[in-house]
Amino acid sequence: MRRLRAVATVFGLLALCGSPLAQAEDGYDLWLRYAPAEAGQAGATRVTQLAIAQDTPTQRATRDELLRGLQGLQGQAPATARDADRDGALVVGTPRSLSAIARLRLDLDDLGQEGYLIRTLRVDGRPATVVAANTDVGVLYGAFAYLRLLQTGQPVAELDLREAPKLRHRVLNHWDDLDRHVERGYAGQSIWDWHRLPGWRDPRYTDYARANASLGINGTVLNNVNANADVLTPMYLEKVAALADVFRPWGIRVYLSARFSAPIEIGGLDTADPLDPAVRRWWRAKADEVYAAIPDFGGFLVKANSEGQPGPQDYGRSHADGANLLADALAPHGGIVMWRAFVYSHEEPDDRHKQAYTEFVPHDGAFRDNVIVQVKNGAIDFQPREPFHPLFGAMPKTPLMMEFQITKEYLGFSTHLAYLGPLYEEVLRADTQVQGPGSTVARVLDGSLHGQRLTGIAGVANIGSDRNWSGSHFDQANWYAYGRLAWNPERSSRDIAGEWTRMTFGNDPAVVEPVVGMMMASREAVVDYTGALGLHHLMGRGHHYGPGPWVDGGPRADWTSIYYHRATPGGIGFDRSRRGSDAVSQYAPPVADVFDDPDRVPEELLLWFHHVPWDRPMASGRPLWDELVHRYDRGVATVRGMRDTWAGLDGRVDAERHAQVAAFLAIQEQEAQWWRDASIAYFQSISGRPLPAGIAPPAHLLAYYQALEFPHAPGDTR
Repeated sequence: MRRLRAVATVFGLLALCGSPLAQAEDGYDLWLRYAPAEAGQAGATRVTQLAIAQDTPTQRATRDELLRGLQGLQGQAPATARDADRDGALVVGTPRSLSAIARLRLDLDDLGQEGYLIRTLRVDGRPATVVAANTDVGVLYGAFAYLRLLQTGQPVAELDLREAPKLRHRVLNHWDDLDRHVERGYAGQSIWDWHRLPGWRDPRYTDYARANASLGINGTVLNNVNANADVLTPMYLEKVAALADVFRPWGIRVYLSARFSAPIEIGGLDTADPLDPAVRRWWRAKADEVYAAIPDFGGFLVKANSEGQPGPQDYGRSHADGANLLADALAPHGGIVMWRAFVYSHEEPDDRHKQAYTEFVPHDGAFRDNVIVQVKNGAIDFQPREPFHPLFGAMPKTPLMMEFQITKEYLGFSTHLAYLGPLYEEVLRADTQVQGPGSTVARVLDGSLHGQRLTGIAGVANIGSDRNWSGSHFDQANWYAYGRLAWNPERSSRDIAGEWTRMTFGNDPAVVEPVVGMMMASREAVVDYTGALGLHHLMGRGHHYGPGPWVDGGPRADWTSIYYHRATPGGIGFDRSRRGSDAVSQYAPPVADVFDDPDRVPEELLLWFHHVPWDRPMASGRPLWDELVHRYDRGVATVRGMRDTWAGLDGRVDAERHAQVAAFLAIQEQEAQWWRDASIAYFQSISGRPLPAGIAPPAHLLAYYQALEFPHAPGDTR
């Protein structure tokens, strides 16, 4: 991934000849920098020989990655061969690809098709490290794992590691349109240059695949869930096939978002009714066409009957009818359907929190075996904090996959530092209690709770054409954390933060410890300054940029802020208790009982489930109004502290990246203060309560904040 962009041939030659010409740390290399190891870090683990087969594209990709990594980390690349004939060898392959591994008779049976073993032992009498797996892709993952150990300064003299992914389908969802616009994208244009494909295969596509393979991500949905049917036409399938060719050596399958009305829009039919024989024939023929172009095509992702998208309910059919239509077309080819459960309608008067559960639970067990229902982490829409979605645990006969959002639609776009690992971990460890304590969301996903074999997870990508991929250097950590948790949902988000920091900024404890501290505090800071205690959906209309707790009116109530906070002079919060919308009853009884009781519900979710008086006493001893104001202030103070911490790292982090992060933290503090001031001004106008003693008033009157407009904020829907 480290590619010198020489502006003249002579500079490129000087660099290749070992010139001291410095490369800028612009973030392009992500966590695969392979910077030289600190003194003494790798001295006892030097690899002198790489024994590896080079017969397949994946084997060659693995070889090249190891040579690249070892060259960077050691300062010298090892010799390559098919057999280990010297001390310090790294022996990499499968029993089929390398005779040296076959002779070891390693126990690989429980590693499946993607797992790997890394072990220090003797090969033909010589000390060596072995990376072995059942398949080339498993070997590739093991090679990245070995390089990760070296990058993070871990001891590798006596290794005995066995790892296999806990989830089968580990997918990125790109909300990218065919014109390169990215819905909720904050890092430039789409990286897919559809106009130049298939003739121009940008090297960036390979670097994208390398980065994903390093995390074990094995699938990518190339286009927006608000799909354009044109992507299924022959012209675009040729372009998709070109991307699939690039990704294949890295173990990545391509998927497409399918528009449910495609039989009408590109097929010439007058209906898309899933029970219509002509529609069924059309989808079967389309699946045959797709697989003729892309033999390892993964399948379809579908958003249907949500936010105005077409779907089976347009014809009086169910979600199961619609999903099974596509599943039957894909089944002969081994493809799957990922059918999104993000459904809500303005025609439905019930609490939006309840609608997905209401629509899907009655169809539990009615979906085909190759359908997996994709459920957002919470029931509203990727808010900075939500309770886990009630569908998790409620459909034991249907495989469910998680949908996380990596792009920060509601957490400050790309300029706010908000490490999402703790958010992901909070949801994955949440206990559904459907089979007693320990029935975690992670166990729903990995199939262990209900015996599901089809398992998966999806993350809405934050990747764009910006040189640093994600718009912000720290937003790379969210892509990284998603991938590591997709492989193993039980990992610690703090451990992942430390790993990423070491790979991104180096192993200096004076850098690692404060950076990890910043990261672990950052998401809670955003919760504090955008709306703590269970407040949600308080952002500006449409673009979702900045505070808008006053947003009202428009085409539908559940696109407004007042629908969710329901503030009155007497109190605040959405009553989802058994006395209100009764959303709590969609959870298992032990969870429902806790959520239903304002004295037992966690304070961070109080206003999500209850409408309570402004003077309600809180755990701190403060009344709710004072506590809310305190949380707003705490969020701003945390960001100010992050700025100070980062300033103290000047000289320990390269100047280019340090400067951008410093500038973005300054933006974040300014905008956190804006959120704080605008929100306090609005809620004070409703509550009529004075500010607590010692609290500074907002900088402006409420009318000032309400008058601000941002018609060209990035990532807006169209």
